[in-house]
Amino acid sequence: MLDLEKLFTDVFDPQPGEVVTFVVDLPREGLADHEGWRARRAMAARWREAMLRLAAVRGFAVRPLLAYPATGANNAELPREGRLGDETVELAEALAASTLVIAMTEYSATAPLGTLAERLDDFRAASMPGVEERMEGTALAADYRQVAARCRAVFDVLQGAVLCDVLFSTGHRCWFDLRHRTAEMDDGYLPRGKAGERIINLPSGETFIVPYEGEHEALPSWTAGTIPVLEDEELVLFHVAANSITAVEGEGAAADRYAALFDADPARANIAEVAFGVNERAEVTGSVLEDEKAGFHWAFGRSDHLGGVVGVEDFASPANVVHHDIVYAAGNPIQAERVALHYPDGRQVVVIEGGEYKV
Repeated sequence: MLDLEKLFTDVFDPQPGEVVTFVVDLPREGLADHEGWRARRAMAARWREAMLRLAAVRGFAVRPLLAYPATGANNAELPREGRLGDETVELAEALAASTLVIAMTEYSATAPLGTLAERLDDFRAASMPGVEERMEGTALAADYRQVAARCRAVFDVLQGAVLCDVLFSTGHRCWFDLRHRTAEMDDGYLPRGKAGERIINLPSGETFIVPYEGEHEALPSWTAGTIPVLEDEELVLFHVAANSITAVEGEGAAADRYAALFDADPARANIAEVAFGVNERAEVTGSVLEDEKAGFHWAFGRSDHLGGVVGVEDFASPANVVHHDIVYAAGNPIQAERVALHYPDGRQVVVIEGGEYKV
Protein backbone atom coordinates (compact mmCIF):
# COMPACT_ATOMS: atom_id res chain seq x y z
CA MET A 1 0.00 0.00 0.00
CA LEU A 2 1.43 3.36 -1.04
CA ASP A 3 2.25 5.66 1.86
CA LEU A 4 0.33 8.71 0.67
CA GLU A 5 1.53 10.99 3.43
CA LYS A 6 5.14 10.20 2.48
CA LEU A 7 4.34 10.80 -1.20
CA PHE A 8 2.79 14.18 -0.38
CA THR A 9 5.80 15.11 1.74
CA ASP A 10 8.37 13.98 -0.84
CA VAL A 11 6.63 15.65 -3.80
CA PHE A 12 4.90 18.73 -2.34
CA ASP A 13 6.47 19.29 1.11
CA PRO A 14 3.39 21.33 2.21
CA GLN A 15 4.19 24.10 4.68
CA PRO A 16 2.27 25.69 7.57
CA GLY A 17 -0.36 28.12 6.33
CA GLU A 18 -0.80 26.56 2.92
CA VAL A 19 -4.21 25.92 1.33
CA VAL A 20 -4.59 22.60 -0.51
CA THR A 21 -7.47 21.80 -2.87
CA PHE A 22 -8.28 18.51 -4.57
CA VAL A 23 -10.16 18.91 -7.86
CA VAL A 24 -12.35 16.53 -9.87
CA ASP A 25 -14.46 16.93 -13.00
CA LEU A 26 -17.99 15.56 -13.27
CA PRO A 27 -20.02 13.82 -15.98
CA ARG A 28 -22.54 16.01 -17.75
CA GLU A 29 -24.94 15.82 -20.66
CA GLY A 30 -23.08 14.27 -23.56
CA LEU A 31 -20.30 12.91 -21.33
CA ALA A 32 -21.46 9.70 -19.68
CA ASP A 33 -20.01 8.50 -16.41
CA HIS A 34 -18.09 5.21 -16.31
CA GLU A 35 -16.45 2.93 -13.78
CA GLY A 36 -12.95 4.37 -14.11
CA TRP A 37 -14.21 7.92 -13.71
CA ARG A 38 -16.22 7.02 -10.60
CA ALA A 39 -13.19 5.22 -9.16
CA ARG A 40 -11.04 8.31 -9.75
CA ARG A 41 -13.45 10.53 -7.83
CA ALA A 42 -13.40 8.03 -4.96
CA MET A 43 -9.60 8.01 -5.15
CA ALA A 44 -9.56 11.82 -4.89
CA ALA A 45 -11.69 11.65 -1.74
CA ARG A 46 -9.32 9.06 -0.23
CA TRP A 47 -6.23 11.14 -1.10
CA ARG A 48 -7.89 14.18 0.45
CA GLU A 49 -8.41 12.26 3.70
CA ALA A 50 -4.70 11.35 3.73
CA MET A 51 -3.79 15.00 3.11
CA LEU A 52 -6.01 16.01 6.06
CA ARG A 53 -3.98 13.71 8.32
CA LEU A 54 -0.75 15.32 7.15
CA ALA A 55 -2.30 18.78 7.55
CA ALA A 56 -3.09 18.06 11.20
CA VAL A 57 0.62 17.46 11.82
CA ARG A 58 2.06 20.22 9.64
CA GLY A 59 -0.48 22.99 10.17
CA PHE A 60 -1.95 23.70 6.74
CA ALA A 61 -5.53 23.76 5.44
CA VAL A 62 -7.30 21.26 3.16
CA ARG A 63 -10.47 22.57 1.57
CA PRO A 64 -13.58 20.58 0.58
CA LEU A 65 -13.44 18.77 -2.75
CA LEU A 66 -13.73 21.19 -5.70
CA ALA A 67 -15.78 19.81 -8.62
CA TYR A 68 -16.72 21.23 -12.02
CA PRO A 69 -18.55 19.99 -15.16
CA ALA A 70 -16.08 18.17 -17.41
CA THR A 71 -14.74 20.09 -20.40
CA GLY A 72 -14.87 17.08 -22.72
CA ALA A 73 -11.39 17.75 -24.14
CA ASN A 74 -7.84 17.62 -22.82
CA ASN A 75 -6.42 21.05 -21.95
CA ALA A 76 -9.54 22.96 -22.94
CA GLU A 77 -10.46 26.05 -20.95
CA LEU A 78 -12.24 25.37 -17.68
CA PRO A 79 -15.88 26.31 -17.05
CA ARG A 80 -16.81 29.45 -15.13
CA GLU A 81 -18.40 27.78 -12.11
CA GLY A 82 -17.78 24.80 -9.88
CA ARG A 83 -18.81 23.40 -6.51
CA LEU A 84 -16.59 23.67 -3.45
CA GLY A 85 -18.22 21.13 -1.20
CA ASP A 86 -21.89 22.22 -1.20
CA GLU A 87 -21.21 25.80 -2.32
CA THR A 88 -21.33 27.13 -5.88
CA VAL A 89 -18.17 29.14 -6.57
CA GLU A 90 -16.35 30.95 -9.34
CA LEU A 91 -13.94 28.24 -10.41
CA ALA A 92 -10.99 30.49 -11.23
CA GLU A 93 -11.31 32.26 -7.88
CA ALA A 94 -11.53 28.99 -5.96
CA LEU A 95 -8.41 27.69 -7.67
CA ALA A 96 -6.52 30.94 -7.17
CA ALA A 97 -7.28 30.86 -3.43
CA SER A 98 -5.19 27.69 -3.16
CA THR A 99 -1.42 27.39 -2.87
CA LEU A 100 -1.51 23.74 -4.01
CA VAL A 101 -4.04 22.12 -6.36
CA ILE A 102 -4.16 18.39 -7.10
CA ALA A 103 -6.43 17.77 -10.09
CA MET A 104 -7.57 14.14 -10.42
CA THR A 105 -9.71 14.56 -13.52
CA GLU A 106 -11.04 12.68 -16.52
CA TYR A 107 -9.92 15.38 -18.95
CA SER A 108 -6.54 17.04 -18.54
CA ALA A 109 -6.52 20.47 -16.94
CA THR A 110 -2.75 20.88 -17.25
CA ALA A 111 -2.83 23.87 -19.61
CA PRO A 112 -5.31 26.08 -17.73
CA LEU A 113 -3.65 25.20 -14.42
CA GLY A 114 -0.31 26.08 -15.98
CA THR A 115 -1.69 29.48 -16.96
CA LEU A 116 -2.71 30.08 -13.33
CA ALA A 117 0.75 29.05 -12.14
CA GLU A 118 2.30 31.62 -14.48
CA ARG A 119 -0.01 34.35 -13.20
CA LEU A 120 0.08 33.65 -9.46
CA ASP A 121 3.25 33.80 -7.37
CA ASP A 122 2.13 31.34 -4.69
CA PHE A 123 0.34 28.66 -6.70
CA ARG A 124 1.39 25.24 -7.91
CA ALA A 125 -0.52 22.26 -9.25
CA ALA A 126 -0.27 18.56 -9.96
CA SER A 127 -2.40 17.46 -12.91
CA MET A 128 -3.45 13.79 -12.86
CA PRO A 129 -5.85 13.19 -15.78
CA GLY A 130 -6.88 9.56 -16.06
CA VAL A 131 -5.07 8.51 -12.88
CA GLU A 132 -5.93 5.01 -11.66
CA GLU A 133 -5.62 3.43 -8.24
CA ARG A 134 -3.39 0.67 -9.63
CA MET A 135 -0.72 3.32 -10.36
CA GLU A 136 -0.10 3.49 -6.61
CA GLY A 137 1.77 0.21 -7.14
CA THR A 138 3.60 1.29 -10.32
CA ALA A 139 4.65 4.80 -11.40
CA LEU A 140 3.43 6.57 -8.25
CA ALA A 141 5.58 4.21 -6.18
CA ALA A 142 8.81 5.15 -7.99
CA ASP A 143 11.90 6.39 -6.18
CA TYR A 144 11.54 10.02 -7.21
CA ARG A 145 15.17 10.79 -6.46
CA GLN A 146 16.09 8.38 -9.25
CA VAL A 147 13.35 9.78 -11.46
CA ALA A 148 14.76 13.28 -10.98
CA ALA A 149 18.30 12.09 -11.81
CA ARG A 150 17.14 10.46 -15.04
CA CYS A 151 15.16 13.56 -16.00
CA ARG A 152 18.28 15.63 -15.42
CA ALA A 153 20.43 13.34 -17.60
CA VAL A 154 18.10 13.84 -20.58
CA PHE A 155 17.73 17.54 -19.82
CA ASP A 156 21.50 17.98 -19.91
CA VAL A 157 21.94 16.42 -23.37
CA LEU A 158 19.05 18.49 -24.77
CA GLN A 159 20.95 21.69 -23.96
CA GLY A 160 22.21 23.18 -27.22
CA ALA A 161 20.67 20.51 -29.45
CA VAL A 162 19.08 21.86 -32.63
CA LEU A 163 17.51 18.72 -34.06
CA CYS A 164 15.94 15.54 -32.68
CA ASP A 165 16.10 12.69 -35.22
CA VAL A 166 13.59 9.91 -34.51
CA LEU A 167 13.53 6.55 -36.29
CA PHE A 168 10.38 4.58 -35.50
CA SER A 169 10.17 0.78 -35.41
CA THR A 170 8.07 0.90 -38.60
CA GLY A 171 11.01 2.44 -40.45
CA HIS A 172 9.43 5.88 -40.69
CA ARG A 173 11.43 8.90 -39.61
CA CYS A 174 10.81 12.44 -38.38
CA TRP A 175 13.11 15.31 -37.51
CA PHE A 176 12.02 17.73 -34.79
CA ASP A 177 13.45 21.27 -34.76
CA LEU A 178 14.71 22.19 -31.27
CA ARG A 179 16.04 25.66 -32.06
CA HIS A 180 14.78 28.64 -30.03
CA ARG A 181 13.43 26.38 -27.29
CA THR A 182 14.40 25.33 -23.75
CA ALA A 183 13.78 21.88 -22.28
CA GLU A 184 11.80 21.43 -19.06
CA MET A 185 11.64 18.62 -16.50
CA ASP A 186 8.61 17.05 -14.86
CA ASP A 187 10.62 15.27 -12.18
CA GLY A 188 8.09 14.78 -9.40
CA TYR A 189 9.31 17.60 -7.16
CA LEU A 190 6.95 20.52 -6.51
CA PRO A 191 7.63 22.29 -3.20
CA ARG A 192 6.26 25.72 -2.35
CA GLY A 193 8.36 28.42 -3.99
CA LYS A 194 9.88 26.12 -6.61
CA ALA A 195 11.74 28.04 -9.31
CA GLY A 196 10.67 27.56 -12.92
CA GLU A 197 7.64 25.49 -13.89
CA ARG A 198 5.15 25.14 -11.03
CA ILE A 199 2.93 22.50 -12.57
CA ILE A 200 3.65 18.79 -12.93
CA ASN A 201 1.93 15.63 -13.94
CA LEU A 202 1.68 12.95 -11.31
CA PRO A 203 2.88 10.23 -11.78
CA SER A 204 5.92 12.18 -12.92
CA GLY A 205 9.05 11.40 -14.84
CA GLU A 206 9.66 13.11 -18.16
CA THR A 207 11.85 15.73 -19.78
CA PHE A 208 10.12 17.61 -22.57
CA ILE A 209 10.61 20.35 -25.12
CA VAL A 210 8.34 22.10 -27.61
CA PRO A 211 9.71 22.04 -31.17
CA TYR A 212 10.28 25.39 -32.83
CA GLU A 213 6.94 26.38 -34.38
CA GLY A 214 8.15 28.85 -37.00
CA GLU A 215 7.01 32.02 -35.25
CA HIS A 216 10.08 34.06 -36.28
CA GLU A 217 9.70 35.91 -39.57
CA ALA A 218 11.47 34.30 -42.54
CA LEU A 219 12.68 31.42 -40.35
CA PRO A 220 10.57 28.30 -41.03
CA SER A 221 10.64 25.30 -38.74
CA TRP A 222 12.78 22.32 -39.72
CA THR A 223 10.34 19.82 -38.20
CA ALA A 224 9.50 17.40 -41.02
CA GLY A 225 9.05 13.73 -41.81
CA THR A 226 6.50 10.97 -41.32
CA ILE A 227 5.09 9.88 -37.96
CA PRO A 228 3.37 6.49 -37.74
CA VAL A 229 0.37 5.92 -35.47
CA LEU A 230 -1.28 2.54 -34.90
CA GLU A 231 -4.89 2.80 -33.79
CA ASP A 232 -7.39 -0.08 -33.71
CA GLU A 233 -4.82 -2.15 -35.66
CA GLU A 234 -4.85 0.47 -38.43
CA LEU A 235 -1.58 2.13 -39.44
CA VAL A 236 -2.03 5.84 -39.96
CA LEU A 237 0.78 8.05 -41.27
CA PHE A 238 1.06 11.72 -40.34
CA HIS A 239 3.10 13.59 -42.94
CA VAL A 240 4.78 16.60 -41.36
CA ALA A 241 6.28 19.78 -42.81
CA ALA A 242 7.22 23.06 -41.09
CA ASN A 243 6.12 21.63 -37.72
CA SER A 244 2.58 20.90 -38.86
CA ILE A 245 0.73 17.75 -39.89
CA THR A 246 0.02 18.49 -43.54
CA ALA A 247 -1.55 15.17 -44.63
CA VAL A 248 -2.97 12.01 -43.09
CA GLU A 249 -2.44 8.75 -44.96
CA GLY A 250 -4.48 5.63 -44.29
CA GLU A 251 -7.40 3.62 -45.55
CA GLY A 252 -9.63 3.16 -42.51
CA ALA A 253 -11.79 4.89 -39.96
CA ALA A 254 -8.86 6.10 -37.83
CA ALA A 255 -7.27 7.93 -40.76
CA ASP A 256 -10.60 9.52 -41.66
CA ARG A 257 -11.13 10.58 -38.04
CA TYR A 258 -7.71 12.22 -37.74
CA ALA A 259 -8.03 13.93 -41.14
CA ALA A 260 -11.39 15.39 -40.10
CA LEU A 261 -9.92 16.49 -36.74
CA PHE A 262 -7.14 18.49 -38.39
CA ASP A 263 -9.33 19.81 -41.22
CA ALA A 264 -11.83 21.18 -38.69
CA ASP A 265 -9.13 23.26 -37.01
CA PRO A 266 -5.58 23.53 -38.42
CA ALA A 267 -4.20 24.57 -34.99
CA ARG A 268 -4.70 20.98 -33.89
CA ALA A 269 -2.10 19.91 -36.47
CA ASN A 270 0.69 21.79 -34.69
CA ILE A 271 3.52 19.58 -33.38
CA ALA A 272 3.36 20.66 -29.74
CA GLU A 273 5.82 18.54 -27.76
CA VAL A 274 8.69 16.05 -27.91
CA ALA A 275 9.32 14.21 -24.64
CA PHE A 276 11.26 11.45 -22.95
CA GLY A 277 9.54 9.47 -20.20
CA VAL A 278 12.04 8.06 -17.69
CA ASN A 279 10.00 6.60 -14.81
CA GLU A 280 11.20 2.98 -14.58
CA ARG A 281 8.12 1.95 -12.60
CA ALA A 282 5.73 3.20 -15.30
CA GLU A 283 3.81 0.46 -17.11
CA VAL A 284 2.26 0.71 -20.57
CA THR A 285 -1.43 -0.11 -20.26
CA GLY A 286 -3.12 2.38 -22.56
CA SER A 287 -3.41 5.19 -19.99
CA VAL A 288 -1.47 8.10 -21.47
CA LEU A 289 -0.79 9.65 -18.04
CA GLU A 290 1.40 6.66 -17.15
CA ASP A 291 2.38 5.44 -20.64
CA GLU A 292 4.09 8.74 -21.46
CA LYS A 293 6.34 8.38 -18.40
CA ALA A 294 7.65 5.07 -19.80
CA GLY A 295 9.37 6.33 -22.94
CA PHE A 296 9.47 8.61 -25.97
CA HIS A 297 6.34 10.49 -26.98
CA TRP A 298 5.17 13.53 -28.91
CA ALA A 299 1.99 15.58 -29.01
CA PHE A 300 -0.08 17.72 -31.35
CA GLY A 301 -2.17 20.82 -30.67
CA ARG A 302 -1.76 23.39 -27.91
CA SER A 303 1.80 24.16 -26.77
CA ASP A 304 1.85 27.46 -24.87
CA HIS A 305 1.55 25.73 -21.49
CA LEU A 306 4.81 23.86 -22.21
CA GLY A 307 6.85 26.76 -23.56
CA GLY A 308 5.52 27.03 -27.11
CA VAL A 309 3.47 29.70 -28.83
CA VAL A 310 0.23 27.99 -29.88
CA GLY A 311 -2.53 28.79 -27.40
CA VAL A 312 -6.30 28.97 -27.11
CA GLU A 313 -6.49 32.08 -29.29
CA ASP A 314 -4.96 30.16 -32.22
CA PHE A 315 -7.87 27.72 -32.40
CA ALA A 316 -11.08 28.49 -34.27
CA SER A 317 -12.98 28.00 -31.01
CA PRO A 318 -12.03 27.29 -27.39
CA ALA A 319 -14.05 24.09 -27.78
CA ASN A 320 -11.53 22.90 -30.37
CA VAL A 321 -8.49 23.16 -28.09
CA VAL A 322 -6.56 19.93 -27.70
CA HIS A 323 -3.15 18.69 -26.59
CA HIS A 324 -2.93 15.02 -27.52
CA ASP A 325 0.04 12.79 -26.66
CA ILE A 326 1.04 9.66 -28.60
CA VAL A 327 3.49 7.27 -26.92
CA TYR A 328 6.20 4.97 -28.37
CA ALA A 329 7.55 3.26 -25.24
CA ALA A 330 8.35 -0.43 -24.85
CA GLY A 331 4.96 -2.12 -24.75
CA ASN A 332 3.38 0.23 -27.28
CA PRO A 333 2.59 -1.21 -30.74
CA ILE A 334 5.09 1.17 -32.38
CA GLN A 335 8.29 2.19 -30.62
CA ALA A 336 11.06 4.72 -30.98
CA GLU A 337 13.84 2.53 -32.37
CA ARG A 338 16.48 5.24 -32.35
CA VAL A 339 16.50 8.86 -31.14
CA ALA A 340 19.55 11.03 -31.75
CA LEU A 341 20.22 14.68 -30.94
CA HIS A 342 22.25 16.86 -33.31
CA TYR A 343 24.22 19.98 -32.38
CA PRO A 344 25.49 22.99 -34.39
CA ASP A 345 29.09 21.76 -34.25
CA GLY A 346 28.20 18.45 -35.90
CA ARG A 347 28.16 16.38 -32.72
CA GLN A 348 25.52 13.73 -32.19
CA VAL A 349 24.26 12.10 -28.99
CA VAL A 350 22.16 8.95 -29.17
CA VAL A 351 19.49 9.07 -26.46
CA ILE A 352 17.65 5.86 -27.42
CA GLU A 353 19.04 2.90 -29.37
CA GLY A 354 17.18 -0.34 -29.93
CA GLY A 355 14.31 1.08 -27.90
CA GLU A 356 16.52 1.52 -24.79
CA TYR A 357 17.92 4.66 -23.19
CA LYS A 358 21.65 5.27 -23.66
CA VAL A 359 21.96 8.36 -21.43
